[in-house]
Amino acid sequence: MKVAVIMGSTSDLDKVSPAVSILKDYGVAVDVRCLSAHRAHEGLAKFVAEANGNGTEVIITAAGMAAALPGVVASQTVLPVIGVPLSGSVLDGMDALMSVVQMPSGIPVATVAINGSKNAAYLALQIIGVSHPEVREKLLAERQQMEASAMKANEEVMAKFA
Repeated sequence: MKVAVIMGSTSDLDKVSPAVSILKDYGVAVDVRCLSAHRAHEGLAKFVAEANGNGTEVIITAAGMAAALPGVVASQTVLPVIGVPLSGSVLDGMDALMSVVQMPSGIPVATVAINGSKNAAYLALQIIGVSHPEVREKLLAERQQMEASAMKANEEVMAKFA
C-alpha cells in the first residue's frame, strides 16, 4: 500500500503533515515530495511517471493560490488524485478551492476542504480499502469509535440539562 503526497511549497508542510501521520498510522507507505507545478515541472513530471509504475495507489496534492498542482498531476496519471486547496493568500484559500474543483471534463480531481489534509488521507484510505480489507476494517473500527464518542458526548449534554 502506497500513497504519494505532493505539496507545492515547503510552506505547506505543516498543513500536509497530518495526512502523512494518518496514512502511516494505517501502515501505508508514504512518498512525500515538494514539487511545484510551476517551478519544478520537469521534476514533477518525472515523479508522477514513477508513481504510475511503482505501486502508488493514490496521489494527494496540496497547493494554494493558483493551485495548478492537482490538475497538472491528474493530467499525467489515471491514479486517483485528491486535491487539498490550501489557505495562504488574501483570499484565504477560496482561490485554491475554485482552482482545484474546476477541472476539465475527463481529468477529475477529488477535492476536500480548504486545509483538509486529514480528510484527504481518509479518502485515500477509503480508496485503498476497496482492495485492502485490513484498511477497510480499521476504518470501520475508527468510525465505530467516533460514533461511540459522539454518543457519550450526547449523553453528557442530556444529563447536564435534564
